Amino acid sequence: MKILRKLFDVTRRHFDDGGTFGAFKPLYEAMENFFYGPATRTAMAPHVRDPLDLKRYMTMVIIGLLPATLAGIYFYGLRTLAVIVVSYAVGGAIEVLFAVIRKEEINEGFLVTGLLFPLVLPPTIPLWMVAVGVAFGVLVGKEIFGGTGRNLFNPALVGRCFLALAYPRAMSAVWLKPGEGLTGSLLKWYDTAAVTGATPLGQAKQGEWADFGSLLWGTTTGCIGETCAIGIILGGIFLLVTKVANWRTVAASLGSFIILTGALNTADPDRFGPAYWHIFAGGLLLGVFFMATDPVSSPNTNGGKWFYGIIIGCVTVLIRNLTGYVEGMMFAILLGNIVAPMLDELVVYARLRRLKNER
Repeated sequence: MKILRKLFDVTRRHFDDGGTFGAFKPLYEAMENFFYGPATRTAMAPHVRDPLDLKRYMTMVIIGLLPATLAGIYFYGLRTLAVIVVSYAVGGAIEVLFAVIRKEEINEGFLVTGLLFPLVLPPTIPLWMVAVGVAFGVLVGKEIFGGTGRNLFNPALVGRCFLALAYPRAMSAVWLKPGEGLTGSLLKWYDTAAVTGATPLGQAKQGEWADFGSLLWGTTTGCIGETCAIGIILGGIFLLVTKVANWRTVAASLGSFIILTGALNTADPDRFGPAYWHIFAGGLLLGVFFMATDPVSSPNTNGGKWFYGIIIGCVTVLIRNLTGYVEGMMFAILLGNIVAPMLDELVVYARLRRLKNER
């Protein structure tokens, strides 16, 4: 590591403003900050060091996503790795391009988006669609707002929503059965013999309920990273323990989802499934732990997080059970992103008004 540190120190002048490769300064700084802490400090006091800076935050989220990612590779084969590589390559290239144009540092925000986006895609999706989807998500979901920290929507969900609307058949009509046995699909690239046309939520629309155990362990069809509930829960608990994910958003989302789903099931049990089944089906858990808790596109106030989670949980239930769509988590979170700034405004206004009345 000392050799690498010396290499960065020697080549720094070539990447500074006015240097030979000055235009690529953002890329140089991103590489340096990946291996080491930033060498710069604030111009004046207070010089505060946050133990959870952006790089460490993103690292924690990636660690939390590892169980679901490894499960996706195990169940759906090595082609899953190709989907992840394409997502990182195309989305990362766009990040670098905009950083160079704006002469800004490359933020680590895409490290999570580049991994999260493949996990919400079907395992059979063509690789060119992965490239198109992640490019749209990064451009429209983040860069037009000014980049990481300024985006209104979750970029991974923007890309997923675009593909769902532009290529509905590729995104919903063809699925893979997960591999079985000791090695699953680890030794396979793409098992065309395992193609099927139904997911547990799709079957539920026809009154067929998948086995609860298959939902728990991931031996059912679905998107790459949403089928193994055990893996998602382990990663989600890790984010809660490290305080990367706010527990209020998770509690409000799951609580409102359980209450409303339970009410529908009580009213018509033949049509609406039980709450415990719906929690583990589809992308609810992945969305609640890893997308609804995004600190940029979710509310900043604690009160806002409660209302935000309630909106996401209730809208997901309504879309799943009362519309033609089989999964409502994606649209629910995007709707929550839209109202998040307004929720913060209302919470702050209510607090100020209460303080004013107490005087």
